Amino acid sequence: MQQASEGLSQAELDQLGDFLLYRGLSEEELDAQEPDPDRDEGVLTVPGLDGFLTAIVSGPAMIMPSRWLAAIWGDEQPIWNSMEEAQEVTGLVMRHMNNVSDCLMGQTDIFEPIFFEREVEGKVYTIVDEWCEGYLRGMSLDAANWRKGGEEVKRLLAPIMAFTEQAGWPAHDLPTADLEKMQAKIGPSAQGLHAYWLKRREEFMPAAAARPQGTVRREGPRVGRNEPCPCGSGKKFKKCCMH
Repeated sequence: MQQASEGLSQAELDQLGDFLLYRGLSEEELDAQEPDPDRDEGVLTVPGLDGFLTAIVSGPAMIMPSRWLAAIWGDEQPIWNSMEEAQEVTGLVMRHMNNVSDCLMGQTDIFEPIFFEREVEGKVYTIVDEWCEGYLRGMSLDAANWRKGGEEVKRLLAPIMAFTEQAGWPAHDLPTADLEKMQAKIGPSAQGLHAYWLKRREEFMPAAAARPQGTVRREGPRVGRNEPCPCGSGKKFKKCCMH
């Protein structure tokens, strides 16, 4: 029997990534979908999920699984082939969340965000945008309390926000060396945010229990699975920087 906090194997991460993308649809069914900027496609990638869950376990108040699990799927609830499949996928998500929490709580020396990597002409580039967007999505489930962190939280969030659509991706305008330095700050910033809110967690326990439930909504458009990848490759997003 696997421990709840045991990290996922690469095969399990691949399995989870495929399900996040396809949601039980076939390749043909996915290709037939028309892009809809008003449809919230939820979390589509493992890096996005990793960022999302990092924010969930790091924030000021506990968020019930029934709420954050719904936010993963957005407007595209999965098509489950069986109860066993639903339990398996949900179990993978929960195990990954527990592993992230364990790394932040007691094993910060091994905490490492999951980012995409892309090789171009022999050079490997790190792509952090999906992770940062996922983190922002997790924050949005408790936005009012996150804002109570003031200037300290703003400072710690700066490297993460620099790679988000909401902020206009300012890090992308930096020279390569500076961009890579900014990327390197994301992991330590996530650790700092977790430590900051951990010290204040008791302040938010009553508020967390009384807060009404709801669904997350993005404040701007995002790249859909069937739309051109923003990296400029000319490929669909699902065939390029998502893999």
